[in-house]
Amino acid sequence: MPKKIRLGILGGGGDSLIGVLHRVASHINDNYQIVGAVFNPDFEQNMAFAKEIDVPTNRIYKDFDTLIEEEMKLPEDERIQVCSILTPNFLHFPMALKLLENGFNVICEKPMTTTLEEAKKLQAAHEKAGTVFALTHTYTGYPMVRQMREMIKNGELGRIHKVDAVYYQGWINEIIHDQEKRSSVWRLDPKKAGISSCIGDIGVHAFNMVEYTTGLKIKSILSDFNYLYEDNQMDVDGTVLIRMSDHVKGIIRSSQVATGEENGLAIAIYGEKGAFKWEQENPNYLYVMSDTKPTQIYKPGHAYNSELSLGGTKLPPGHPEGIFDSMANIYLGVAKAIRGEQYDSGEYPTMTDGVRGMNFIEATVESNKNGNTWVELED
Repeated sequence: MPKKIRLGILGGGGDSLIGVLHRVASHINDNYQIVGAVFNPDFEQNMAFAKEIDVPTNRIYKDFDTLIEEEMKLPEDERIQVCSILTPNFLHFPMALKLLENGFNVICEKPMTTTLEEAKKLQAAHEKAGTVFALTHTYTGYPMVRQMREMIKNGELGRIHKVDAVYYQGWINEIIHDQEKRSSVWRLDPKKAGISSCIGDIGVHAFNMVEYTTGLKIKSILSDFNYLYEDNQMDVDGTVLIRMSDHVKGIIRSSQVATGEENGLAIAIYGEKGAFKWEQENPNYLYVMSDTKPTQIYKPGHAYNSELSLGGTKLPPGHPEGIFDSMANIYLGVAKAIRGEQYDSGEYPTMTDGVRGMNFIEATVESNKNGNTWVELED
C-alpha cells in the first residue's frame, strides 16, 4: 500500500478553525494526501477554497452525494480511502452512515450524531462495514493525557476516589445576550446542533476525558443546566454529578458563558496513593501529587514516559507540542488501523466512544428536564 492515504474532507472550508486543525494534523506525520472534498455547500466558494489551499479541483464535488457517486466509479486503488466529517452536527449521522455503507473509512467530529438512536444505527452499520471509524476527541492525543492513562492503568493511583473535570469557555457571551444573534447561530439551534449546546459541544469532551484516563465507565449522572434566557432552548452552562461506582464519584463542570475563559479543559483524578492534574492550556505538564512526597511534574519526550505517550511525541523535551500535534496523533493511529498495522487502543477514540458520548448527552438533558434527578447510563 502506498505511504499516503487518500483523504476526503467534508466541511471545514473558509475560516473554519476545525478545518485547518484537521488539515494540518493530517499532514504532520506524512500519512495523508487530500484528494477530494466538499468544503462548502456553495460550489463556487468550494472551488475557490480548494484553489486557495492548493488542492486539485478535479475532485472537488458540488455536494456529498456527488462525491460518493463519482468516487465509487473510480478504481479502488484511486478512490478516497477515508473521509473526515467536519460539518455541523446534524450532518454527521447521514454522512457517516452513507460512507460506511459504501465501504469508506471515517474520521468524524464529535458529537458523533444528534441522538443516541442514530448512534446505535451507526454502530450497527459500522459493524457490518468492518471499516475503521474514529471520533476526534482531540485531547486524547496529548502525550501527557496518554501518560496519565497509562499510569492509572498500571495502578499508580491505587483505588480512585474522586474525579473533577471542567471545560470552561466564554465565547458564547457575545451571542447569548443579543436576542437576534442567539436565534441565528447554529450551535443554539436544536435542529442543527442536537438537543444540547454546552454539554453536546464541550461537556462531552470532559466526559470522554474521564473515561479515557481512568478506564472506568460513568454509570449514572445528575445534571443542572442554565439557559440564561427563556427564548433560548439550548444549555449554555451545566454541572453534572457523576457516579462511576459506589465509591468513585465526581463532577463534570461545563460552560460556554464563563466570562474570560478561553479553552479551559482540565481534569484532576484523586486516588488512595496519589493524584494527577492536567490542564489543556498547559498541556506539557502532568502534575503528580502525593500526601507524603513533593509534587512531581512529568513532561513529554522523556524516557520515563510510557510507550503510548512517547509514540505521540514528535519533538525533543522542552519543545512545546499543542493541539495540532494532539489531533495529528489521532490521525496517526487511524493511519495504522487503515493499513492493518499494530496500534494501541488508546491511539484514537472509536465508535464505542461516540455511542457513550451520545448516551451521556441525552442522560444529562433528561436529568435536567426531570428536575435534576439521577439517570442511569447504558453499559
